[in-house]
Amino acid sequence: MPPYVHAVSNFWKDRLADGPRPAELPSLNHLLGNLSLPFDLARTRAQAAALADQVKGDGRPVLLIPGLMASERRMEWLRTILTAGGYEAHDWGMGRNMGPRPDSLEQIDRRVDAIRRESGAPVTLVGWSLGGLYAREYAKFARNKVGGVVTMGTPFSGDPRANHAWRLYQLVSGVPVDRPPFPCTREEKPPVPTIALWSRRDGVILPECAKGRAGERDAAIEVDCTHMGFAAAPEGIVAVAKALETIRG
Repeated sequence: MPPYVHAVSNFWKDRLADGPRPAELPSLNHLLGNLSLPFDLARTRAQAAALADQVKGDGRPVLLIPGLMASERRMEWLRTILTAGGYEAHDWGMGRNMGPRPDSLEQIDRRVDAIRRESGAPVTLVGWSLGGLYAREYAKFARNKVGGVVTMGTPFSGDPRANHAWRLYQLVSGVPVDRPPFPCTREEKPPVPTIALWSRRDGVILPECAKGRAGERDAAIEVDCTHMGFAAAPEGIVAVAKALETIRG
């Protein structure tokens, strides 16, 4: 057998790995609702100044972590409005999120250290979808560097396959959805203030998995937006600002 056959087989093994069927998935109607993203962006663009007026920033450094297949550009309006509202919002600086790697937390650690050298303060992490899992795990990895965690539609609770994204996750990252390449205890609450934003209209992630249960986060806030709207729709951006205010106390 040619050696490349073994290499190709191994490459696809985990990417196409199946698993037990989830008991429940988000509805297809809600999934299709995510096609409203261009309209969400248009509304945010038109309301940007008014949205920034609703943000009560305190100069705190905030690190924004994008979701699967998303880059810094996907978080641009959220960063712009949080900055205009008084926060020191930063992109994660690692380009497109192609799924977890063994050194993902170390890369985030280097970014957090660079931000802290400028501000001297703990960094609050805001993670969208998969980015929220990174934020939660990093806060356990480096608790003294993190001021709090806000997740947006992040599946940190329950069945990791109770969503419409896990097959894409495996295809892109090459690792099984239930076996990340770094130590991960999804349902364990980080040792810092942790707010979970979730939506009944998410469509990609089952709402219960993003809402979490008591003890897995400090508070859960319902947002009226789609999964794609968390970092793009006015409702999602205002919810992030309110969550940051709650963490400040």
